Amino acid sequence: MFKWLRGTEVHQTWPIRLHGLTPLGDPIVLRPLRVVDEREFFAVRRTNVEWLAPWDATAPRPSSASRRFADMVAAQEEEARAGVSVPLAIELDGALVGQVNVSNIARGSLWSCVVGYWVTEQVAGRWITPTAVALVGDYCLAALGLHRIEINIRPENTASLAVVRKLGFRDEGMRRKYLHIDGDWRDHRSFALTTEDLAGQTLMTRLTQLSQPSLWRHTDPAPRA
Repeated sequence: MFKWLRGTEVHQTWPIRLHGLTPLGDPIVLRPLRVVDEREFFAVRRTNVEWLAPWDATAPRPSSASRRFADMVAAQEEEARAGVSVPLAIELDGALVGQVNVSNIARGSLWSCVVGYWVTEQVAGRWITPTAVALVGDYCLAALGLHRIEINIRPENTASLAVVRKLGFRDEGMRRKYLHIDGDWRDHRSFALTTEDLAGQTLMTRLTQLSQPSLWRHTDPAPRA
């Protein structure tokens, strides 16, 4: 259900390209942003500004310096090659529909990372986000050998909370004023998953199994047992 190119050593794995099928059978591709994506990227962001703004990260100390799209792409590539992040665009039917970004990759005695994501309103409910997180999560645990994945979500973000529920992440509690989102410091709930939680299973396999009882929209509440 997924694959990575260029081997398994951190310095050999960039750029990568991951492929997978959602539980509804839609093929998605995760790949790095490119400079040629600039027009499509900003068009998608403009169309979805009201949908994304409440969850977008903001700077607590804004800078007057503008940043070109090419500079952002170059910075992402530099961090990825250094092995501290895995920034990927999400493609559906050849169109850019979101991003899934792995950041804060730590090794030493931690071997952990943080995952964030967004998708367009037009594809919400089609299992795009859970599949993208499962693909990149499996890559981080298998190819990069990480032990723990963390996802932090605003308590009001119902759609994002459904993603971690579908993948079986553990709720580790509230972090007060944790991240600067939509212009202010916001509370977040932290969710995590370790290799022990998976017990040899992949996230893609878990996603497929959890979707079988009912292919409900990922923004809907899960059925009661």
